[in-house]
Amino acid sequence: MDKYLKFSRDEWTSLTPHKHINITSDEIIELKSIGDVIGLDDVHEIYTSLISYLHLMYQAKREKQAAAMNFLQKEITPAPFIIGISGSVAVGKSTTARLLQLLLSRIYPELKVHLMTTDGFLYPNAELERRGIMSRKGFPESYDMQMLSDFLTDVLSGKEDIVYPLYSQTLGDIVPKEYGHIKRPDILIMEGINTLQLPRSGQIVTSDFFDFSIYIDAEEDMIESWFLQRFNSILDMNKNNPDNKFYQMANGPREDAVKFAEETWQMVNLVNLRQNIAPTKTRANLILHKTEGHLIDYIYLKHF
Repeated sequence: MDKYLKFSRDEWTSLTPHKHINITSDEIIELKSIGDVIGLDDVHEIYTSLISYLHLMYQAKREKQAAAMNFLQKEITPAPFIIGISGSVAVGKSTTARLLQLLLSRIYPELKVHLMTTDGFLYPNAELERRGIMSRKGFPESYDMQMLSDFLTDVLSGKEDIVYPLYSQTLGDIVPKEYGHIKRPDILIMEGINTLQLPRSGQIVTSDFFDFSIYIDAEEDMIESWFLQRFNSILDMNKNNPDNKFYQMANGPREDAVKFAEETWQMVNLVNLRQNIAPTKTRANLILHKTEGHLIDYIYLKHF
């Protein structure tokens, strides 16, 4: 970790001590993921400084683009500032991504901030089954990395309207014939376990498209406990929802469901974390380290 500056929570908070953000507890509750823990203290002590730093990096990119256009004497469509967010399953990536989008949009209302997940670039379940890799869902080979690379290339080229596949957590699959749209955002936030991964081919490096990347870190046993807590919460929420993929499991013996979750963690998520996710941590520009209760206790910022 020699490339990183380490900040305690108090040290990080002191970087922007006077900035007030107009956000309510109800808004925090609405945007947080199941099982995640976050409050207004986190906004003011962690995310205020982070938003300020991200905006500083955004401005630097815009100034660089303007200088290049001036030198070349050509009108060039400014490329969006792309933020990648990575980390294990159940570590809080989605909450962080949604909170960043809300705060950036609120503090800098002149900016158009778009949020998306890389889940839409998973192969559909039918294709995973055809390839015999359904049990490897979430691993690098389960993503259409060429499609993701082509998508990011189009984003940076300044195309007016770019579509991308949508993934449904309820279905646990790609949604047929439904798409998200990217329309020249100023800032694009991409969240997913694969955002910093090097594909096996070594040819397409998604993070090369990012201007700034964030990795959310925690100890393995802690993430496992969060995963299991979230799984039980999802079962409780979907006992009366037959459209949810966990409906039958939610209405069966709980001990069987818990056994399934423990096996999924051990045989799938933990393996993926150790082999493909955690090794990319030091490729991130910033690491948010979490401890008990999802509390961010240390921040690591890459300085070279």
